[in-house]
Amino acid sequence: MASQSSGINIPNILTWTRIGLIPIFVGIFYLPENWIGLAQKNLLATVFFVTAAITDWFDGYLARALKQTSAFGAFLDPVADKLMVASALIMLVQLGRGDALVAVIIIGREITISALREWMARVGESASVAVATVGKFKTGTQMTAIPMLLFDASLLGIDMHLLGSILIYVATALTLWSMGYYLYRAMPWLAKHRN
Repeated sequence: MASQSSGINIPNILTWTRIGLIPIFVGIFYLPENWIGLAQKNLLATVFFVTAAITDWFDGYLARALKQTSAFGAFLDPVADKLMVASALIMLVQLGRGDALVAVIIIGREITISALREWMARVGESASVAVATVGKFKTGTQMTAIPMLLFDASLLGIDMHLLGSILIYVATALTLWSMGYYLYRAMPWLAKHRN
């Protein structure tokens, strides 16, 4: 059996790979126009983002299948996810394909809930704010919307920009709902330890 405390294993390497892909898919948009056109930039950025998203599922699967879970991996995996989503949202706002308010809500929620989970873990109540179904729907929706907005063109007759725009607003609503849910679950302990 692999060591449960080892920080160097296949799942963690995949997580580091995901982090490494972030500057690549962001940097693509800063390449000179005479090197690569916007449509090609969109396609490459979408491919890199989707690849990074796939590693997110794959590293979790391998960690369980190979029994290579670790405390470091449990810390690094959500950090990689949040960096990936935040980078993509900021890039979409800069490209004029996303709403700054949407980005602020989603990124702000991630910071708030991460801090809440850290605090709840310190008081021994981390199970109260474990990932809920609404949080999974939120993640799935935003991870579908972002590559559509990065692609920003029609695919098989479907306007990816329009569909992605709709889904990112759905994700924003789910973001607010899930944040409210987690805060509600934590409220008894927040009230108990407010002083």
